[in-house]
Amino acid sequence: MTDDRVELIRERLTALAPDSLVIEDESHLHAGHAGAQGGAGHYRVRIVASCFKGLSPVARHRLVYDRLSDLMPHAIHALAIDAQSPAETTSEKSTAH
Repeated sequence: MTDDRVELIRERLTALAPDSLVIEDESHLHAGHAGAQGGAGHYRVRIVASCFKGLSPVARHRLVYDRLSDLMPHAIHALAIDAQSPAETTSEKSTAH
């Protein structure tokens, strides 16, 4: 079931034309949590896309939530989002050295 949800999230976020997209199912870390009791999952999304350039973090999160809103709260209980533009990931790599 969770693999199906990860694929569904991936399909939905592909509409943002990401350069990079990593989706982690962290549901196992929340076993026994009230939101997990109904089968809803906890996910972490790391997405790099040009559409985020110049947008505030809130606006970036809205773009992601817009693609997934109908899955909340029944399929997705919690969603952690790291949304960056390609230039931001390039600058992070150059400052890491």
